[in-house]
Amino acid sequence: MSHSAEMTEERGATKGNAQEPPTPRTQSRTSRVSMGLEGVRIAARSDRALRFTSLLHHITPELLIKSFYALKRDAAAGVDGTTWTDYEKQIHSRVAELHREIQGGSYRAKPSRRVYIPKADGRQRPLGIASVEDKVVQQAVATVLNQIYEADFLGFSYGFRVGRSQHNALDAVTTGIKTKPVNWILDADVQSFFDEIDHDWMMKFLNHRVADDRLLRLIRKWLKAGVVEDGRRIPGFKGSPQGSVISPLLANVYLHYVFDQWAHQWRKRHAHGCVLIVRYADDSILGFEVEEDAQKFLRDMEERFAKFGLTLNPSKTRLIEFGRNAHDARRAKGLGRSETFDFLGFTHCCGKDRKGKFQIVRRTARKRIRSFLAAVSAALRQRMHHRMHDVGIWLGQVMAGYLNYHAIPGGNIFRLNSVRLAVCRLWRQTLRRRGQRHRLQWHRLGPYMNRYIAKARVLHPWPEARFYASHPR
Repeated sequence: MSHSAEMTEERGATKGNAQEPPTPRTQSRTSRVSMGLEGVRIAARSDRALRFTSLLHHITPELLIKSFYALKRDAAAGVDGTTWTDYEKQIHSRVAELHREIQGGSYRAKPSRRVYIPKADGRQRPLGIASVEDKVVQQAVATVLNQIYEADFLGFSYGFRVGRSQHNALDAVTTGIKTKPVNWILDADVQSFFDEIDHDWMMKFLNHRVADDRLLRLIRKWLKAGVVEDGRRIPGFKGSPQGSVISPLLANVYLHYVFDQWAHQWRKRHAHGCVLIVRYADDSILGFEVEEDAQKFLRDMEERFAKFGLTLNPSKTRLIEFGRNAHDARRAKGLGRSETFDFLGFTHCCGKDRKGKFQIVRRTARKRIRSFLAAVSAALRQRMHHRMHDVGIWLGQVMAGYLNYHAIPGGNIFRLNSVRLAVCRLWRQTLRRRGQRHRLQWHRLGPYMNRYIAKARVLHPWPEARFYASHPR
């Protein structure tokens, strides 16, 4: 019987006066919507087999307005060219008509605008930019459905969930490997997952919990709307555009039934040792105590995915020897140093702390550093003739955002200060291209750059501390 290497906890009840109905703090805040959604959440938690037959009435004008202001204000416009600021000017006059269209069934989804962004490995990632109005409705529907599926999703699912972040997933991986007898790591990545979602299976999975035909028709409209690329509309036969508001929730629902429930049952029935599972969207890290378990799981996983139109990416899916015994085991076999794996932008390595105890060393992945520096270099060229003060403020903000994610404890600060130095050099090169009056020596420019770009320091707690704080049991 295998044991979970992470806590698949039930989400605890709200602290405080949980038995009292929520009360709006001001006259302008309505409690009717929150009371209705709270009822959905309670019903979903109390009966895991309940199918909700009436959900669309929770999409109210108040929720649509709230959903609009939850969107990113600087996001790119969709096929209609309407920006967030443009739509805000007509939101209060438009929301009543939009609500009538949704409730009456006359709402029509627009196709997404196809754009490509560079990935860290040099390839292009396709995104679908929905129109602002579609985003508003998708955000409202996601708010309603989250009340149901947050009660269903398992504890090792971290991607795009309320109250969970990439760092929570990283904490779970590190804590699980350090506290459980993990000797093998399976780094599994789904090939073009968002593009390969089968629409029929997607609707079948939603039908397990949602029996409101009007809401299901809304979701099918978004799936079938397709994309516009180079002025040509491409119908949506499969997939869900990556970048749309509803896609992360639909992806989690799809993988909940295809992978999460199956993997949780697999380790109970078939594993001979401990099995660790952590999933963030379509990236999964699985730890095994026994190599035979890992190999069998990989074969069974490929068969399972094939039934639902998914395949594993052969270039990114790897089974490696990793853990507290990996170094000695590989040395006994005459192999080199223990292998590493990348997860959510960090390279994980086997190491030791100052006391000689097993420690996982996490450093920013080199391909992510290269991608970041290339983006900074291109942006600096565009700002070549801006005032140094303005460029300094901008660079400081960019570097602060980078550090907010990557400044973790355990040996990564040295690498981050190297990134900071590389950014300063890129800025110096850009300044030298503006003119040849002087050579801009480091002793003159260094103090000026220090004023704007702070040195790296640890901004995150140790993974075990944060993990056990959020999983007190």
